[in-house]
Amino acid sequence: MGWISLKIEAQADNAELLSDTLMELGALSASIEDANAETPDEQPIFGEPGDPPPGIWNQNVVSALLEEGSDVPALIQALEQETAVSQLRYSTEVIAEQDWVRATQSQFAPIRIRDDLWIVPTWHEAPNQDALNIVLDPGLAFGTGSHPTTHLCLAWLADTVQSQVSVLDYGCGSGILAIAASKLGAERVIGVDIDAQAIQSSVYNAEQNQVSADFYLADQLPGGQFDIVVANILSSALSVLAPALASACKSGGQIALSGILREQAEQVSAIYAPWFDMQAPVFMDSWVLLTGSKR
Repeated sequence: MGWISLKIEAQADNAELLSDTLMELGALSASIEDANAETPDEQPIFGEPGDPPPGIWNQNVVSALLEEGSDVPALIQALEQETAVSQLRYSTEVIAEQDWVRATQSQFAPIRIRDDLWIVPTWHEAPNQDALNIVLDPGLAFGTGSHPTTHLCLAWLADTVQSQVSVLDYGCGSGILAIAASKLGAERVIGVDIDAQAIQSSVYNAEQNQVSADFYLADQLPGGQFDIVVANILSSALSVLAPALASACKSGGQIALSGILREQAEQVSAIYAPWFDMQAPVFMDSWVLLTGSKR
């Protein structure tokens, strides 16, 4: 048995309608994705007043999973009739049946950050038992160590974190950077995110790694300043949050910013220059890590 993956181009004003109607018409599942994800046009959704609802972008892809043998043209015709949205543009792909657990696990091997720092899924043995090994499985929150931005931040933390320091991980996702900071010897570690699922994932992953770290939703973050501030989020969010992140960093402290494409590096660095002495960027693939010292 197999399935059919159906992807439909959608706009902000009809994506939810199309997704809901697909489920009513018998789709096995339906979801909404940013059509410009992982491109310079990727649109962050902060849930601020005036923004589209969380999960709705200006340009969307509505993805649905259908049973094998489904009459897709008939489904699209019914969808257009039910929603009054005409001339839908779509594509399909046949998905063969397989062992999804093994297929997923096979994509995630241990990830080497440095010889002494690895990210290890629970179903693998650590390649180097003497290294600092972060146990982490892929989940709903961003941050498994495989993305260049996470890799860059982890390597920087390994070079920067010392005992007794305090660390703020802004946009903690899976909690991977906060966990690494704690394992590297930081005395106080706090992670913050706007997504409750991220907080839940971070707490679970910290427990799995037997480290001490506290995680908060953004509107619940306690006050105070930190020796190290790290933020691996989209460049647009980094630009908006510059005053807040600068305020959270102690004088003489360090900041690390990632989630930035090469062509965005100069602009983001200039935004942080009023508070930080910015250092030369570090590149990995098309991504950049920016660091600086707070004046």
